[in-house]
Amino acid sequence: MARRRRTGEDLLLDLLRIAVGGVTARLTRAALSVLGIAIGVATLVAVTGIPASGQQALLAELSRLGTDLLEVSARPAQSDDVATFPAESVAMAGRVGPVTGVSAVANTQASVRRSDVADESSGVGVAVLAARDDLLGTVDAELADGRYLDAAVDGFPTVVLGAQAARWLGITRLPDDGPGPQVLIGDRWFAVVGVLEPARLVPAIDQAALVGWPAAEQYLGFDGRPSVLYVTARENAIEDVRAVLPATVSPELPGLVAVSRPSDALLAKRQTETTFSGLFVGLAGVALLVGGIGVANTMIVSVLERRGEIGLRRSLGATRGHVRAQFLTEAVLLSGAGGFLGVLLGAAGTVVYVLARGWPVVLPPAAAGLGLAGAVVVGVVAGLYPAVRAARLPPTEALASA
Repeated sequence: MARRRRTGEDLLLDLLRIAVGGVTARLTRAALSVLGIAIGVATLVAVTGIPASGQQALLAELSRLGTDLLEVSARPAQSDDVATFPAESVAMAGRVGPVTGVSAVANTQASVRRSDVADESSGVGVAVLAARDDLLGTVDAELADGRYLDAAVDGFPTVVLGAQAARWLGITRLPDDGPGPQVLIGDRWFAVVGVLEPARLVPAIDQAALVGWPAAEQYLGFDGRPSVLYVTARENAIEDVRAVLPATVSPELPGLVAVSRPSDALLAKRQTETTFSGLFVGLAGVALLVGGIGVANTMIVSVLERRGEIGLRRSLGATRGHVRAQFLTEAVLLSGAGGFLGVLLGAAGTVVYVLARGWPVVLPPAAAGLGLAGAVVVGVVAGLYPAVRAARLPPTEALASA
């Protein structure tokens, strides 16, 4: 009966069987080798995942400092002019590609008093601003009490007080039930519907009484022309947006437009990203190097311990290529198992540590992929010399030293 010809798949299965046998024959040493590699890969995952999570938390804090916010204000052409933008300026700014949000306020030049018997000077320092409904979201301000202006109330005589303005007027909280307090703006009473927390990014709002855009037009003679725009844009394009805003919001007189420079926090944020990127690369390299040394040490010791086995296989017909392939396969098995275990351990350790610190969990997929692939590649490189050395052992010398 004709003997079936062995295929490449059969040879590969034989190679895997022999390699697995070589690894499992010394389970304790193999387990320690896998553990050593796993620790190296776990270190790689942890030293990328933990700093990445910390970086994300830090960048979020820096973003809250207004890294994407620009303040656009109008300057008067003459000393007695009122500085304003065209009524369409908000829509025009919103059409700039990288812009993510636009809101505006306008000084109505009205006065505010706590009561009709109070002197007009009682409201000195409080600016009455016409404000758009989306102002709070744009400047990242928050309510301390009550509600903000929206479509349901901004057409009525209602007002929201900034934190400092509320203290000056003696209105720091709104009643839980019953009618709310009122203030006299111009010659009309306005109901106070909300009080703001201190505005971190735009302190001018703290000293303002905010009136809805439609209400300001109806009750205060407001002409619909904003005096200050607040623009948010993608951070990577903030300088470009700043350069085009003057001509965009005031095409006729761009020279009379003042645009704030980006927050210093943006520079700190970019430097943080660069620093962390370099740190990731350095720590990942060290972790992989440690894992590679562990694999190389294991495989070299394995060659020295198994000289008799190598000699017996060579005397039974195994070629140098067979021996070389066996030891390389064992190195790949050890490093692959260690890499997989290391990814699991590193991810688990990162999640536990990050959640304990209250940071967002960030596990870069590249770290897990690099850890696993890097362990295998380093294992192959580290196992190459021992494999070549094992293949070069003469059968007689290997058997004699067994």
